[in-house]
Amino acid sequence: MPRLCESALHRRGERFRKDLPLRWGDGPRQITRGDVVFTRVRVAVFVDGCFWHGCPDHFHAPRHNAAYWRQKLLANQARDARNTAALRARGWTVLRFWEHEEPEDVAAIVCAVVRARRSRPERRPDPTTTKGPHEAGPSTSTTTSGGR
Repeated sequence: MPRLCESALHRRGERFRKDLPLRWGDGPRQITRGDVVFTRVRVAVFVDGCFWHGCPDHFHAPRHNAAYWRQKLLANQARDARNTAALRARGWTVLRFWEHEEPEDVAAIVCAVVRARRSRPERRPDPTTTKGPHEAGPSTSTTTSGGR
């Protein structure tokens, strides 16, 4: 799915970095990798897998070793929330989408956010006011079309 989103963005004329490490602290584990990153306007896009991030529409918990998987997925969601908050605190706009969302729809939203950031005279806005519809985190549904 990230590849389809990348292709849709590229067709719209956007240029970006893929799988770019983003450091949000000084420790060795204080780093995350954005699926698509617009470095100049500080926009990081993450496409979360329905299984690994616990999509409310498509996730089915494994029956075998259920306690292990429950802990693993909760840890993934906590890490996503921690990384998102840390990047926002450093002036990044973080956009999260589910892998099942339509690539063209994702590209349209990403392009709108990137273009809005480009048109701002101030490149590093207050991170507490830079929130879009897909930044709530992986466990929150924010669209009306059955997606996230």
